Amino acid sequence: MTNFDAKNPPKPELIDSCVHCGFCLSTCPSYRVIGKEMDSPRGRIYLMDAINQGEATIDTTTSQHFDSCLGCLACVTTCPSGVQYDQLIAATRPQIERNQTRNLADRLIRTLIFNLFPYPNRLRHFLPPLWLYQQSGLPKLLRNTGILKKLTPRLAAMEAILPKITDSSWRSDLPEIIPAQGAKRYRVGMVLGCVQRLFFAPVNEATARVLTANGCEVVIPKGQGCCAALPAHQGQEAQAQDLAKQMIDSFIDENLDAIIINAAGCGHTLKEYGHILGDNPEYKEKAQKFVNKVKDVHEFLAEIEFTAKLHPLTSGELTLVYQDACHLLHGQKISVQPRQLLRKIPGVKLREPLDASLCCGSAGIYNMLQPETADELGKQKADNLINTGASVIASPNPGCSLQIQKHLELKGSDVKLLHPVELLDYSIQRKQIGFNLSALS
Repeated sequence: MTNFDAKNPPKPELIDSCVHCGFCLSTCPSYRVIGKEMDSPRGRIYLMDAINQGEATIDTTTSQHFDSCLGCLACVTTCPSGVQYDQLIAATRPQIERNQTRNLADRLIRTLIFNLFPYPNRLRHFLPPLWLYQQSGLPKLLRNTGILKKLTPRLAAMEAILPKITDSSWRSDLPEIIPAQGAKRYRVGMVLGCVQRLFFAPVNEATARVLTANGCEVVIPKGQGCCAALPAHQGQEAQAQDLAKQMIDSFIDENLDAIIINAAGCGHTLKEYGHILGDNPEYKEKAQKFVNKVKDVHEFLAEIEFTAKLHPLTSGELTLVYQDACHLLHGQKISVQPRQLLRKIPGVKLREPLDASLCCGSAGIYNMLQPETADELGKQKADNLINTGASVIASPNPGCSLQIQKHLELKGSDVKLLHPVELLDYSIQRKQIGFNLSALS
């Protein structure tokens, strides 16, 4: 049991800006599921203050309330007092990791996650055994019997969101330079991601095609690695800093107009490099220059003149629902732009879900570490999306997509789920009649 150490504890002035009004409670997903004050932003701020004052300590009880936070940042959007809860929780999580010894099961699952997921070359080695596993029929057996869930709920949660290994998973990375179609208007870098490049390769390919169709020369440095989102969101400070430095170094000499990212969680972290490396004299200025060029793909496409011609996706009207990813909506304040782009596609009717701003429960690796809370949120999200009557869900984040797809399948829903950029790409590529929805399978 200990108090916050001297290395960047939550700032008292940020804690004191909370007036305990409670506006955050109704928008906080963990509070809505768990129902305890200490599992709300206001409650966690009380705890931070108590630890600062020496009235509480970092221990198993207090750390579990910080662990229950999804980091969705809905409270930041809602707060009328402008409380910077994002900075408070970002300062608290490294304190927990340094000062609280976790139990063996917790250490094992976290070691697995942080030594595997942020490293695409390591993940690549798991593709053959994962493919064999998925072809064997074992997934159905394990899920139907519930054996794995009884033995280890966290591994069961990880298994339940495993993306299907497809032909696209085996593809090599995209070329280092992809020329613009027609006259070059911009030179942009593109971040491939970790899980994204292996399990959502079609999204990266679609992103490159949409960018080049709009006059962008796309540069994809081979030295890039993980954006650092997973370790940064879980207080793995040193690992996050190392990965951020690697990312900056890979793009720094490319003379780019913008650095494009198509995954919401990654984009939010890339824009936080100024904070992540704020104490590093060598990288502080480099980080800020990098941040100034980072653009979510929807943000960038909405800012430039979209010159590529768009065609109908079906012979009739296509009903879509856009799923707001938390780190795009709350973290980057990007919500209108994806909707504007989707509405450009001829024949598209866009519907809005109930509780659009509520987290789906993915939250990076939250659905693997806190599976019960995540499942409840996933069920609510899937229900709200299905109830719109849409044929296709447009989801701008791989973690959200895996979480939502899991719950769509559990409900027996055949609603298709695609990244908005994939829909734009289909619209650009299909010149005349469009295609049947079965072609998206």
